[in-house]
Amino acid sequence: MTILLERIKEDMKAAMKGGEKFRLGVIRLILAAVKQVEVDERIALDAERVIVVLDKMLKQRRESIRQYRDAKREDLAEIEEAEIAVLLNYLPQPLTEAEIDAMVKAAVLESGAASLKEMGKVMALLKSPMQGRADMSLVSAKIKAALPA
Repeated sequence: MTILLERIKEDMKAAMKGGEKFRLGVIRLILAAVKQVEVDERIALDAERVIVVLDKMLKQRRESIRQYRDAKREDLAEIEEAEIAVLLNYLPQPLTEAEIDAMVKAAVLESGAASLKEMGKVMALLKSPMQGRADMSLVSAKIKAALPA
């Protein structure tokens, strides 16, 4: 078991003891999502794959927030934001805007991409180091801006 999963399980115990029902619920969702991937793929997840699962959960919640706000359901959007706050505790330190810009510029140069058709090359270089540390839709937009049409 990875250190990250051990930390999540310890936090679950602490939330149970502390009576933090909301936090406990989110942690149980995390563990259920990890377990689902482990069962589906018949493997034990390493820390990197756990981060991928957490990142996917984060992306789902951001999309839900957008949809709830479009539907004028601020109450539901606030619940999703609270869940995001719990999820962020287990993800690596987020990259700053300047760090993202620098990494995109370096990846464009390294890949030799000359047009938007080669955007996949740049994304392939950035996906792993940015996983869980940056909103990949924002990164995608920055890559599009950096590459000529």
